[in-house]
Amino acid sequence: MIVSGFTFIRNAVLYDYPVVESILSLLPLVDELVVAVGNSGDGTLSLIKSIDSPKIKIIHTEWDENFRSGGRVLALETDKALSAVRPDADWCFYLQADEVIHEKYQETIRSAMARWKDDKNVDGLLFDYLHFYGSYDYIATSSAWYKYEVRVIKNNRNIYSYRDAQGFRKGDDQKLRVKNSGACIYHYGWVKPPARMMEKQRSFQKWWHDDKWMEKNVSSADEFDYSGIDILEKFKGTHPVVMKDRINRLNWHFERDISKNKASVKERLKALLLKNFGIDLSYRNFIRI
Repeated sequence: MIVSGFTFIRNAVLYDYPVVESILSLLPLVDELVVAVGNSGDGTLSLIKSIDSPKIKIIHTEWDENFRSGGRVLALETDKALSAVRPDADWCFYLQADEVIHEKYQETIRSAMARWKDDKNVDGLLFDYLHFYGSYDYIATSSAWYKYEVRVIKNNRNIYSYRDAQGFRKGDDQKLRVKNSGACIYHYGWVKPPARMMEKQRSFQKWWHDDKWMEKNVSSADEFDYSGIDILEKFKGTHPVVMKDRINRLNWHFERDISKNKASVKERLKALLLKNFGIDLSYRNFIRI
C-alpha cells in the first residue's frame, strides 16, 4: 500500500501556523508528502526545508489574487498539491496547515486504509474533528463547527478539492462515498496569539470578500477578541506529542466559564434532535456508506 500526503501553505511564520507540527504528525503515515509552498515573504520556504525528512517534496506555487470569492483559491492550491502526488499511490492523505493527527490514531488509520484500499465503492475516509478555540484547553462544539470531513481519498484524478478546500467532490459535482476512519483530526486554526489571529483575519478574509466588505466587517483592533464565542467545552484529553513544545510556548491567557455558554434556540433544537432521536442536521459534504 502506497500513501501520498499533500498539503499547502503560505505565510506560515507571519500567521503562526502549526504547519511543522502538522507535517510531522503526517509523515509516519505516508511514503511521500507534497507541500505546495505559496509565494511568501516571511521565511515559510526555509521553515519547510528545515524539516528533516526525505519524504518531503516541495513544489512552488503562486496564489492567484483574482480569486477573491468563496475561498476558491484554497481549493486551487489544494489541487496543485494533489496533482503532484506520485501516480502509483493508492491513497492521498490531506492535511491543512493547522490540522494535526494524534499519534494514538496511527494504527487505526493504517488499518482503515488497508481495509478499504481495494474496495471500488469507497472514495475516501472520514475523520471526526476537534476544534480548539482561544487556547489549547477549550474546544468549540456548536453546530457551526463541522463535525466530520474527508481527509483521505483514493488516488483518482476525477476527485478534486471542493469550494474553499474543506472537502472533496468527484466528476460532475458528486459527493464522495466514504467510510469512517475511526480517527480524529485536531484543528488548531483558532488557537493563536490574539495579535496574530487578528492579522490572519484581516489577510484571510480577503479570499472570501471584496475590499468594501472587508472595510465594513473586519475589525481594526490590534488583537482578536476570543470572548464572542457561543459554546465551548473544556478539553479533557491529551494533545499530539508533536504539539508539546508549541503548547509550552503559549504566551497569552484565555479562560472561559463554560456555565455561561449561550446556545441559540436553533442550536438547542439541533442538540435535542440528536440526543433524543439520533437526527444529525450538521452539514455533510459526503455520503457515508
